[in-house]
Amino acid sequence: MQQDITSKRFLELVEIMDTLREKCPWDKKQTIHSLRSNTIEELYELVDTIIEEDWEGIKEELGDIMLHVLFYAKIGTEQGKFTLADVMEGIAKKLIHRHPHIYGDVKVENDDDVKRNWEQLKLQEGKGEKTILSGVPNSLPAIVKALRIQEKVKHVGFEWENIEQVWDKVEEEIGELKTEIAANDKEKMEAEFGDVLFSMINYARFLNIDPETALEKTNKKFKYRFELMESYAKENGLDLIKLSLEEKEAIWKAMK
Repeated sequence: MQQDITSKRFLELVEIMDTLREKCPWDKKQTIHSLRSNTIEELYELVDTIIEEDWEGIKEELGDIMLHVLFYAKIGTEQGKFTLADVMEGIAKKLIHRHPHIYGDVKVENDDDVKRNWEQLKLQEGKGEKTILSGVPNSLPAIVKALRIQEKVKHVGFEWENIEQVWDKVEEEIGELKTEIAANDKEKMEAEFGDVLFSMINYARFLNIDPETALEKTNKKFKYRFELMESYAKENGLDLIKLSLEEKEAIWKAMK
């Protein structure tokens, strides 16, 4: 019964997309390029609701993402490039092929084995044209990209043996950064700062911490406390800008 309802709702949404594309001036005008920025925005809105564990918001944002998938498929059909059926067939075949432990006779012990098989199968699908890191999109945010790079090379054995080695690398990179700071070489400082960040992201991975999520939580915490500072200053007739650093620090600690 639930499958019937899901199928019905999906077909209704496809029909709505067809109608909008035919009759709405805005929808008729859109291209894959004009939709790109909106799609990115919708994805980040979904991420925000996930971080907040806002299930009602997640439901709404998933609907927006689904609409964009249908939109691109509709345009692809109009251009004679592919259909929505082609999209669904393609992902179905990919999932079956990359899960031989479910649809074949491959044995796995854990999720790391699954990921390793996935990456190896991706390379095989490329018929020798793909590299280990070719599947990492250039447009990914830098923190996410660093994490994906590290995860991918891990599955071909390019990985530290233990977390202590990873922390040693962090300290090594911090030392090299300090050296370039002392030399006041801006270009090398930037390079070494990047190395420190890359190493810290790797350390987070070994701790099973998502560095993007961790940083975003810190951003939100800082923003919340700073806005409390602003409210406190306003309520007490203080000009936050004119307060000394020591006075600001005292209010900051009080807000914690």
